Amino acid sequence: MSSQAPNEARVIELRPSQGARPAASPPAHRPPREPLWRDLVGDVLRRERLAQERTLKDVADEARISMPYLSEVERGRKEASSEVLAAAAHALGLGLGDLLSRAQGELVRVAGHHRPERSRTTSAAPHNGLCLAA
Repeated sequence: MSSQAPNEARVIELRPSQGARPAASPPAHRPPREPLWRDLVGDVLRRERLAQERTLKDVADEARISMPYLSEVERGRKEASSEVLAAAAHALGLGLGDLLSRAQGELVRVAGHHRPERSRTTSAAPHNGLCLAA
């Protein structure tokens, strides 16, 4: 049986004491992460809105979505539904396909910088890498 009193908590240190720090190891080399889809779509929405010199409030009101939510979508903090993306795109005079096509072009451009080179043994697909499933 334990020598501890029944109502006392046992403390287990998760970190070593200040004096017993392990030697720092060099950081492991990590390849840069590919951009997230929500970041790319948000960037396209923001660039288009700014190019039209429109305010966040104006576009949000026309799209019938809240201004804070549209701001979160533009900053890549929210994964918006296709309905929200379509509403925001239409408020900017774009179709959903236009928005997604621009985001896909951005993905190809940005991902090309992050991808290690490898030999291409297959022919390029006519859709240029974009595949959306319902």
